[in-house]
Amino acid sequence: MKYVLRIFKYLRFFPKEIALNIFFNICYVFFALFSFGMIVPFVELLFGVTNPPSSEPEFEFSQSGITQWLTWTLYQFKTKYGVMRCLAVVSVGYVGCSLLSNVSRYMGMYFLSPIRNGVIQRLRNDIYQRITVLPVSFFNKRRRGDLLSRMSNDLADVEWSIVSSLQMLVKDPINVIVFAITLLFISPKMVLLAAVLLPLTVWVIGKIGKSLKRNSTKGQAQLGELFSILEESVGGIRVIKSFCREDDMTSRFERSNDEYTRRMVKVVRRRELGSPLIEMIGTVVLAIVLMFGSSLVIGGSLRVSILIFFIIVFARILPPIKSVITAYYNLQKGSAAAARIFEILDADESIVEKENALEINDFGDKIEYRNVSFSYNTEAEGKVYVLKNINLTIAKGRSVAIVGASGAGKTTLVDLLPRFYDFDEGDILIDGHSIKDLNIDSLRRLTSMVSQNCILFNDSVLHNIAFGQAEIDEDCVVEAARIANADEFIRELPDGYQTYIGDRGMTLSGGQRQRLSIARAVLKNAPILILDEATSALDTESEHLVQEALANAMQNRTSIIIAHRLSTIRHADEIIVMDQGQIVERGKHDELLAMGGVYKKLVDMQSFQ
Repeated sequence: MKYVLRIFKYLRFFPKEIALNIFFNICYVFFALFSFGMIVPFVELLFGVTNPPSSEPEFEFSQSGITQWLTWTLYQFKTKYGVMRCLAVVSVGYVGCSLLSNVSRYMGMYFLSPIRNGVIQRLRNDIYQRITVLPVSFFNKRRRGDLLSRMSNDLADVEWSIVSSLQMLVKDPINVIVFAITLLFISPKMVLLAAVLLPLTVWVIGKIGKSLKRNSTKGQAQLGELFSILEESVGGIRVIKSFCREDDMTSRFERSNDEYTRRMVKVVRRRELGSPLIEMIGTVVLAIVLMFGSSLVIGGSLRVSILIFFIIVFARILPPIKSVITAYYNLQKGSAAAARIFEILDADESIVEKENALEINDFGDKIEYRNVSFSYNTEAEGKVYVLKNINLTIAKGRSVAIVGASGAGKTTLVDLLPRFYDFDEGDILIDGHSIKDLNIDSLRRLTSMVSQNCILFNDSVLHNIAFGQAEIDEDCVVEAARIANADEFIRELPDGYQTYIGDRGMTLSGGQRQRLSIARAVLKNAPILILDEATSALDTESEHLVQEALANAMQNRTSIIIAHRLSTIRHADEIIVMDQGQIVERGKHDELLAMGGVYKKLVDMQSFQ
């Protein structure tokens, strides 16, 4: 239940609403109790089952003292005004108490509404903010579908199971406490008899609650698996169709869906089991109490009207008890969803910025990699090095190309510069300052990146190019598009720069998407340009246009180019050849060919001389 308590910590932001909610719930319980108490004068007036005291009694705060005083007052009023008028007054009192009770109940819900929605709003904001600051390595280990499930379904489950239980956790316990005190005040003997079966009830609740939490945890994990399959299917629909695997993917989804459904059937059955069990136990206790109370009436130690009042209050205490139990079960179920949410909120933010980190606003000299090594841990092999003892200097204004076979560590080497990951050993310096001493935002403002898998958003062309700009200058956007060879095709779109390009820019061709990415990098105007295989997935015509755009973008900038097509980097100032996480060769194109080493083999494989 520790995760539930952490959810409840968000209640501290709503002190006024909580105080008003508790106040009106207390009013609701007391007015409801007073309305039930009207049964006593009704029975006394209609049937006259008790003779009034011979003289006015002194008021005492006890069951018998209050009963004697009320009986005397009632019979005096009845003698003076008659039975019907007396019943009319009692009826008005009953209606008034009922009205005030229901108004108080509504006001309690009225002030609960901003609490319920506000807690979920703050949770949702915290999750999204956390997702944006977590390192890239966090997302490499998790499936996007599972993360989306936590953000949507788990959060909805928390809202339904935990936050929606707040009213039951406030109103119904107050109900139970006030009604229990009232019953104890009326007849301690009958309350003691009813309490005999309490341990059995608690044991039943505990067994069902543990089973509910266990099955809910497994159900939430299976729902994450279901979302992952759905997300993969939507993203890879072309591959599924081209390989004719629709039936296989459908079967896989149906199997996962079947497992999730069977698990949730167990959850619902166990959640619904508590209420009828408690009601049955309550009915048995009520019958026993009724028999015992009747014997007290026959023995003359209890009045009939008081017994009827006791039975009514006892019957009314059962629904709030069931609600409290339902709330407990909901908390057990919601605890599983809350645990998955806090896995994100508690995830280790490995990219940590130092206190009073140095702001850097320009790049003036060089980038240095000094004995840099980077590794990651696996369950099977333990620590696996991706980079080993990298030493590299990139002077301002130079273009450096990084080549090598897949898995050589090219992208990882570049991703260390803007601190998407943190290296294990060595250091990376910009103008003599370690990047770990720099303010992360100012460090990343020094770099623009264009990757093979260009990321565009479901927004207009204008806003995609101007992404990250505090204020949009349309003239600057157009100039950036012109440099990126994108202005011409943009103006041919239905709404020009205001055209919406769909999810991930899927209404555009690959070359058009890439040129928009280049335009965005140009507009950012960062002094360091990183190109991560920016043309490897393009056709010849698109590649030519993009290469032109890249040549324009690289002017007066320091460029780091990861290249798969070696023909695109033959004019780089320096080519770095990597193999198995190490730099094995470096030099210009002709020099590396003359060495006859790894680079020449790569060139020969691409049939390029």
